[in-house]
Amino acid sequence: MSVLGNYDNWKNFLKERVQQAKAVGISDEAIAKFAYEIGDFLDEKVSPKNGPEQALKELWDVGSEQDRQTIARLMVKLVEKG
Repeated sequence: MSVLGNYDNWKNFLKERVQQAKAVGISDEAIAKFAYEIGDFLDEKVSPKNGPEQALKELWDVGSEQDRQTIARLMVKLVEKG
């Protein structure tokens, strides 16, 4: 099953990648930048498959670049807390 097929799978995948990045010493800022790039890629290439993904896409689409950076940082924080 693809990590993009289910919102919880996506969050778990992102959480594991964030943990791995921190374990090898990648900075929070670099992680946030990468999360932003992933968000931009997903917005352009992947159709939302459920309510949470649709909400994130709509927020991403109406947001400025700064808003999108904030969304990316919040997603990283969300998976770190969960």
